[in-house]
Amino acid sequence: MRKLPPAHRLRWMRALLLALPLLSLPILYAALGAARSSPPGRPQQQQQRRPPPKLAYLITGAGLGDGPRIRRLLRALYHPWNCYLVGVAGEDDRADLEAFVRGQEAPRRYGNVRVADAGEWGAVSRRGPTELAATLHAAAVLLREFEGWSWFINLSASDYPLMPQDDILHIFSYIPRDLNFIDHTSNIGWKEYQRARTIIVDPALQVPNKTEVITTKEKRSLPSAFKIFVGSSWVVLSRSFLEFCLLGWDNLPRTLLMYFTNFLSSSEGYFHTVICNSEYYQNTTINSDLRFIAWDNPPRTHPVNLTTEHFDSIANSGAPFAHSFIHDSPVLDMIDTKLLGRAPDRFTPGGWCLGSSVGGKDPCTFFGRSFVLRPTKGSAKLEKLLLKLLEPDNFRPKQCK
Repeated sequence: MRKLPPAHRLRWMRALLLALPLLSLPILYAALGAARSSPPGRPQQQQQRRPPPKLAYLITGAGLGDGPRIRRLLRALYHPWNCYLVGVAGEDDRADLEAFVRGQEAPRRYGNVRVADAGEWGAVSRRGPTELAATLHAAAVLLREFEGWSWFINLSASDYPLMPQDDILHIFSYIPRDLNFIDHTSNIGWKEYQRARTIIVDPALQVPNKTEVITTKEKRSLPSAFKIFVGSSWVVLSRSFLEFCLLGWDNLPRTLLMYFTNFLSSSEGYFHTVICNSEYYQNTTINSDLRFIAWDNPPRTHPVNLTTEHFDSIANSGAPFAHSFIHDSPVLDMIDTKLLGRAPDRFTPGGWCLGSSVGGKDPCTFFGRSFVLRPTKGSAKLEKLLLKLLEPDNFRPKQCK
């Protein structure tokens, strides 16, 4: 073989080095594709160049007078890269929140916060199917009016974030976007008799402001065509799965929706049963709702309200959200100051805020690019939590069991 002169060999080596990034792209795509069928790890550095995923939030009021609580929640949760739908039943709360959104320059400029109209959101029964119906309707609105989001997250007025959105978006950039975070189990225990077999009527489906569910003495048998799963009503669901539930190329979501119309607290069973009975999505579940929640011992029907005594556990949990808090609890001030870096009556700062904070100024009065992230050290806690959930002993063995 004829040897190349030294100068030619040098040019050849330079050309090979320049071509290496291009040669690595097929390998990267293959690795990302494989991540859908195996517990994903941290992808290669090239993925950081992708825009971060967008999150679609549903924020709901549990009763009259929740307007001030939701205003505070929106300030803590807001990011121009995400989209937000707010649902409240009271006219005063709705008018108050609409005025709040119109009065804030960032939501007005980016147009990513929407308060549901009176005809779109009415009284919701916590124990009946109206809560599930409202959630499905909200997901349909978010799909119709906001493009490109990857995950749907539902929060109530009694919830609160535990880290800036930049931290959540940064860590979520490293995981496959078809994963679904949903706490679930097929061991329904006492819920079989009290929820699955009970026949109910939800007046809120027909009569406004009637939210007490009516039960009958008769019981029904358990279904044999599918297996019932139950769990937390707080979820982080992929866009693909919600499109499956709403647009439905399969009859399963519609069949189960008819069944769960007669199921007490149907929002704690519908998505769980659909996803675990679907061959398309049962392997995308992570058995966690990504919330910090404290329970009494033995646990009661509802979790305890979090206080300053829970702060250390809250801060070290790695969870991006917590439930539940009373209105203006002192622990919320601690979360704002120590975890979010948020001043009163201001948005949580992030990479989109270009202003100076010197002298107590609001850095979010000047906007930059909405997709630029500036994660804090706290993002490592969420990363640690996700890595634990994706360990071989936690991921596959706890899917739809």
